[in-house]
Amino acid sequence: MKTKAAIVGEKSGKFAIAEVELAELRDDEVLVRIVGVGVCHTDLICRDQVYPVSFPAVFGHEGSGIVEKTGARVSKVQVGDHVVLTYRACGQCPACRRGDPTHCARIFECNFSGRRSDGSATLQRGGQPVFGNFFNQSSFAAYALAHETNTVKVDPAANLEYLGPLGCGIQTGAGAVINTLKPAAGSRLAVFGCGSVGLAAIMAARVVGCTTIIAVDLLANRRALAEELGATHALDPACGNVVEAIAKLGGVDFSLECTGLPGVLRQAVDCLAVPGVCAVVGAAPPGAEVTLDVNSIMFGRTVVGVIEGQSVPDEFIPKLVSLYRQGRFPLDKLVAFYRLDEIDQAVSDSENGRVIKAILRP
Repeated sequence: MKTKAAIVGEKSGKFAIAEVELAELRDDEVLVRIVGVGVCHTDLICRDQVYPVSFPAVFGHEGSGIVEKTGARVSKVQVGDHVVLTYRACGQCPACRRGDPTHCARIFECNFSGRRSDGSATLQRGGQPVFGNFFNQSSFAAYALAHETNTVKVDPAANLEYLGPLGCGIQTGAGAVINTLKPAAGSRLAVFGCGSVGLAAIMAARVVGCTTIIAVDLLANRRALAEELGATHALDPACGNVVEAIAKLGGVDFSLECTGLPGVLRQAVDCLAVPGVCAVVGAAPPGAEVTLDVNSIMFGRTVVGVIEGQSVPDEFIPKLVSLYRQGRFPLDKLVAFYRLDEIDQAVSDSENGRVIKAILRP
């Protein structure tokens, strides 16, 4: 079938709305009519070739929508189901077999290769392959092909337009707190970078009972929203030494680094009490290095990398939807909506910090 999609043709280029052809549905695939799709930092760093891709390309990996058709062997969802599209893991490596898909040995291949695992293209334009199948969806489009394994059924009572970012950015921030750091009630947490990932972490920290939640961000609007969502303190790193400021507040048991900046990671480690754990979710360019004082680690601090919130999406995303419906995880406060043909404005507003989470409505 044919569908409209937002295509980018070159490094750091503008998006254009064009007609593309979706490959025929396979037995293990699902056709989804996209209702909303979040604009994520990962889409943009791939557009900018921080992670290399080929062009032309259709990105989008925070899609939510309604199942229009299923392959013959699909049993997890059926036509009419409300779904969130998320990352895909291979399902066969040792990590996948032990129920830990975020540490899949083939996770980069599964999500960034631009093709199915057999090398076939899911998108074409003018008879030529398009880089698609991004996170097994390429959901900057009116319709997307997904694999059964990265399609998550969600409660139809929830507002589906808001749910796409649960597939990546929101589950990354919330999962880093809930699944990786696992802070006990009364714990202290500092979050460095308060975009959608950092703010999801702050909401999660409130849910699990952290009593000191420190938001660190350069933008005043983000710091204000962080406080509205549960942060007990908000620090502007341009106004002084953040590590010293956090020490005056008593230090923290946990920190979360969301910026991908090596210097900020150093701060996130140095502000920890002993023992303390710093979780790293910010995407840095390949080859980026960080310098740490060995003694800061040797005496009991831990640094851990986190992919996709260390979540099993079929379990974790419905839990976040339940929290959202209860009013305990107000992700709607992060969102601004745009039409698909307004994608360049949505990207600009996201990059300039005017919006936290842009969602496109195809």
